[in-house]
Amino acid sequence: MDRRSFLKATAMGAAALGGARGLSAPALAQGAAARTLRFVPQANLANFDPIWGTQYVVRNASALVWDTLYGLDDKLEPRRQMVESEEQADGGRTWTFRLRPNLRFHDGEPVLARDVVASLTRWMVRDGMGQMIRAIQEELVAVDDRTFRWRLRQPYPKMLLALGKTNTPMAFIMPERIARTDPFQQITEYVGSGPMRFVRNEWVPGAKAVFARFEQYVPRDEPPSWLAGGKRMLVDRIEWIIMPDPATASAALQNGEVDWWETPLTDLVPSLRRNRNLVVDIADPLGNIGSFRFNHLHPPFNDVRARRAIAMALSQEDYMRAVAGDDTNLWKASASFFTPGTPLYTEAGGEILKGPRDIEGAKRLLREAGYGGQPITVLVAQDQAPLKAMGEVTDALLKSLGMTVDFVATDWGTVGQRRASKAPPGQGGWHVFHTWHAGADCTNPATQIQIRANGDGAWFGWPKDDAVEAARDRWFEATTLEQEKAAVEQMNRELFRHVTYIPTGFYLGFQAWRRNVSGVVKGPIPFFWGVGKS
Repeated sequence: MDRRSFLKATAMGAAALGGARGLSAPALAQGAAARTLRFVPQANLANFDPIWGTQYVVRNASALVWDTLYGLDDKLEPRRQMVESEEQADGGRTWTFRLRPNLRFHDGEPVLARDVVASLTRWMVRDGMGQMIRAIQEELVAVDDRTFRWRLRQPYPKMLLALGKTNTPMAFIMPERIARTDPFQQITEYVGSGPMRFVRNEWVPGAKAVFARFEQYVPRDEPPSWLAGGKRMLVDRIEWIIMPDPATASAALQNGEVDWWETPLTDLVPSLRRNRNLVVDIADPLGNIGSFRFNHLHPPFNDVRARRAIAMALSQEDYMRAVAGDDTNLWKASASFFTPGTPLYTEAGGEILKGPRDIEGAKRLLREAGYGGQPITVLVAQDQAPLKAMGEVTDALLKSLGMTVDFVATDWGTVGQRRASKAPPGQGGWHVFHTWHAGADCTNPATQIQIRANGDGAWFGWPKDDAVEAARDRWFEATTLEQEKAAVEQMNRELFRHVTYIPTGFYLGFQAWRRNVSGVVKGPIPFFWGVGKS
């Protein structure tokens, strides 16, 4: 029996067993159950600091607890969120922001400008756009309780995008005492001003996380649109139920034990669709771009010839079929670091991923790079179906090139911790890990943390290449769409020349929920505001 047949059979058997045990009956009384939304997230919430790390699961939970100054809407435009007004002066070198009145943190304290200053100061250290602002900053100060001023040495036209973007780390606002935590250390207190409170005493990493409605939250008087507008909560409690096994999650959804599954496995979608009590839909039309991420600090991948060897041999089709199945409507090979179908999409310089795969040429390059059979440590999250699938393809790929593979099968939380280590691979470090980047985050260079090549300031893997950075700077300096396109074409070429990382292809994912749940929308984040349950 192959993997897909096994999963389908297991899911159907588990669903039948759950029904026989009467698990479809809710544990809570009918009224209370209708006010509680049970959600199966993409992965375990192993840590809860949205600035320290960049995992989407942490960002998604954080969007409930911490609010932002601006929020990206479904047109990818930043709109005011915590901010009431903003003004520019000195030719765009000075920004003055005023907060909305009556903003409060979950501990009852008012949100003040000094909280914002401390939060942005911590965020700037870890975020790519924040680092750019920090490099030209003269001062960031609180003027009064509701007003703060940012004075720069030169204009930064994309300021509002930086403060409202969806890509990690987002500029979440925390109380000053929490925001003063070293940005390279994790926070230990989880107080925000968002629409839901984190119920810390019910947090069981690996099992459950709980959020309760914040009664003092005042939503904007506007319709919600992604991270913008009025975030009105229609449920009192949200329980994140961690279910790393897809068959178990499928059975729980079909039996009514949970209400909404963020990332159902593609192989299980047909069986879910046959259940009249469920709705299955594409999670985000902008999809995802898979990633084969190298560690540039240690041999052999500190040598561009070794990275190029992998690109010469890698088949995006193999990865995408493993991740999304045989339905080519759900995936495409894409020799690009940018989202297909968006204005800046380009495949310039991507020839290395096209045409017949050159296994012998790749082996030759590996020898030239000095590879001599040492183990290649590959971190593979088993609780993330797309990453598990990509890891299995990589295992076969590297072995086909004569490489020795140290296949580290672990969970996504552990990958998130270990990928931050710069230690040698045999001493707790790594050579390769897989992840994905939401298409909404890959529409332009500003929102892509993974394409930076500024060494120690770069994302995990720490690539360094001046030509990549120069192309990125050229995009920020562009004043017309044509100039932006030219800069992105050059950047795509430089990224492939340097082999900063390898895109493994573009794919769409699903989400599924029970029919008594309303208000679920498509987007890069599960947006809980406006979601109700009858």
